[in-house]
Amino acid sequence: MLRVRLGALADLPIDDLRAFTVAGVTWPVMAGVIAGEVIATAGVCPHEDVGLDGGEVADGCLTCPGHGYVFELRTGACRHDRSLTLRRYRARVIDGDVWIELV
Repeated sequence: MLRVRLGALADLPIDDLRAFTVAGVTWPVMAGVIAGEVIATAGVCPHEDVGLDGGEVADGCLTCPGHGYVFELRTGACRHDRSLTLRRYRARVIDGDVWIELV
């Protein structure tokens, strides 16, 4: 397990996601505070490797800007294809900073 600092909690958007560059990770990590919970996910859609930056966040879900696939942010489950799961990273807030575990 590798734990990396994503940024300050104050830098995360509320009810939206923002792309963060993480050294050693090809795609950005998407993170934000959704319904009071810090959520961090892979920045690429598992459907066809489309970048998720700019995707719409509503009702706890992220819609891929490429093909419209909808992912539940708490679980990563895809509403269109249950065989697809959006990768999530465990996030913790330590002294005001957000740390994620890359597994």
